[in-house]
Amino acid sequence: MEITVQSLASVIHGILIGGFFLMAIFGVVVELFRSTFVKPPSELTARGSSLERLYLIVTAGLGWAAVLLGAYIVYPWYRAIPPAGVTNLAGYPQRLLLASTTTSGWHELGMEWKEHVGWLAPIAITMVAYVLTKHRLAMKRHPPVRTAVLVFALVALLAGSIAGFFGALIDDHAPVNGGATIHLGRESQ
Repeated sequence: MEITVQSLASVIHGILIGGFFLMAIFGVVVELFRSTFVKPPSELTARGSSLERLYLIVTAGLGWAAVLLGAYIVYPWYRAIPPAGVTNLAGYPQRLLLASTTTSGWHELGMEWKEHVGWLAPIAITMVAYVLTKHRLAMKRHPPVRTAVLVFALVALLAGSIAGFFGALIDDHAPVNGGATIHLGRESQ
């Protein structure tokens, strides 16, 4: 079994980091909804507060890791320009998508949305993490603050989901491949 370095980076970016990020945001959204219906508002122990703070920081960190890895490592491989005379565009995903009218929309709509909407997710969840770690009492005293934080968490979930959706479909039509080959397991004889 083998995988290329670029394919591995793409999998780490999308499935591993991006997938965990979406699951973590979903957990934040569920907890925000749950806390809305608790009477009286539950108090966390010092350890519980520390674990919640860690969870929120890791969630925001996963979002930034996914976006930065995608923007500065995977995306340059995606948009690589083939040398003159190259007819096999398999190693040039953007050009492969744009070469056909049936797949050009995956770049023109999908990748353009992914490039821009994807950045909203870590920005929004960073705001959520900050408010929840620094101003938790304001949320208890001011329900509109809780609503605003919930809206930002939902924006992060929606933006991350859109980016992940388009990323998965684009990778299905024009995967990022190339680089050194990594052999997993032993060679068959």
